[in-house]
Amino acid sequence: MRIEDEIKQKTFSSEGQKASINIMFTASWVRGQVNCQLRPNDLTPEQYNVLRILNGQHPNAISLKGITERMIDRNSNTSRIVDKLKAKGLVSRETDEIDRRGCNIAITQEGLDMLKEIEIRWPDHNVMSEKLTVEELETLNKLLDKIRS
Repeated sequence: MRIEDEIKQKTFSSEGQKASINIMFTASWVRGQVNCQLRPNDLTPEQYNVLRILNGQHPNAISLKGITERMIDRNSNTSRIVDKLKAKGLVSRETDEIDRRGCNIAITQEGLDMLKEIEIRWPDHNVMSEKLTVEELETLNKLLDKIRS
């Protein structure tokens, strides 16, 4: 559906304004779809992001700062997110032996198993791939990268 119809606005002051609003609206829509996919696992998108970061580091641990640097939303309270994942048994948290003020986080087997379960239920993060071809997704990725560069 066109953005004009979605938000019931007839015109925009420019194509740039329309594109910005369309991106914000679509990001909100995608987040809602992601929430629906993660709800059965009692995970937020931020918690899922942390698990994916840790999975990429596995079997090594990573510092809290390292996780924050890789987060999609870098304003997230990474320490609180890790605490919640630890309470669920999905990550482990150990004091850094070199820098006693720091800590290192690793994904547990339970966390790895949960990611596998999500991948089986939600292959290719099909929120996008159901509606767009591979070529359209490649073009979209290039355009989004260009906006941020």
